[in-house]
Amino acid sequence: MTPLLRIGTRRSKLALAQSGMMQRAIGRALGVPEAEIEQAIPLVEIVTTGDRIQDRRLLEVGGKSLFTKEIEEALLDGRVDVAVHSMKDVPAEQPAGLAIAAIPEREDPRDAFICVNHEAFAELPEGAKIGTASLRRQAQLLSLRPDLQIEMLRGNVDTRLRRLRDGDFDAILLACSGLNRLGLSDVITERLPLDAFLPAPGQGALALQTREGDVDSDWARALNHAPTALTVAAERGAMLALEGSCRTAVGAFAHIEGETLHIGTEMLSPAGAGRWTERGIVSANASQEEVYALGRELGEKVKAAAGDQRIEI
Repeated sequence: MTPLLRIGTRRSKLALAQSGMMQRAIGRALGVPEAEIEQAIPLVEIVTTGDRIQDRRLLEVGGKSLFTKEIEEALLDGRVDVAVHSMKDVPAEQPAGLAIAAIPEREDPRDAFICVNHEAFAELPEGAKIGTASLRRQAQLLSLRPDLQIEMLRGNVDTRLRRLRDGDFDAILLACSGLNRLGLSDVITERLPLDAFLPAPGQGALALQTREGDVDSDWARALNHAPTALTVAAERGAMLALEGSCRTAVGAFAHIEGETLHIGTEMLSPAGAGRWTERGIVSANASQEEVYALGRELGEKVKAAAGDQRIEI
């Protein structure tokens, strides 16, 4: 069978789970019989630079684009037709020739606190050791608890959970969305509140990326979830203004209540001593361009107040 579409994906268990979900959804949108979906819409596994480097923070080796670059090259070369990314890994600006064709409905955007011996973040003893590779999570943790020891933790989800069980850390932080998609929600000790732990822009959402000429495909229109796309546009506007990257501790989250879209965005100093936040509202009937502009405006206000909070490498 000649493939209808080829999906480029990272090789991690989470990436394959997410891409498999999208493979089945695209198959249904195209009317492919369930038994034929894997042949008609095959997954093409691509190892990215970010996957190969596991002993350093991304900020030390080039940033979050290391999880997307090789897959984007495969799109541009015609080796794959659609890429599935975690939206929080997608840089603020798209490479020439590529575009986000669809954003499916978002999963839980919150951060997950995972701990063996304590039932809540508030119960951690003084000086507890927390594992995370996220500068944002590090800064948010330290802004609330300067006594905590934050240590670098990278690797796939299984590796991180194993190191917690082995006693390398008192607790770790992961995204609720990834754990839910892997069927591991039972490991979550506490879902951290959004006001104290504002997520990374786009956290919990997926991005389906294609060549520019394929953005209006029938399957893309079927998979796009308009409310998620609208809220993510606001968050990515803030991210662009704040130069959100692995070198800056940046959070942004938008949600819709009734007829109103609410967005909050923040920047923190790496050690958590400074925290600058702005919030805004706009009609939920506004266009993506309008909400993106609001996110960018709020991000610019935060940046003006915070100054340069990039971590030096």
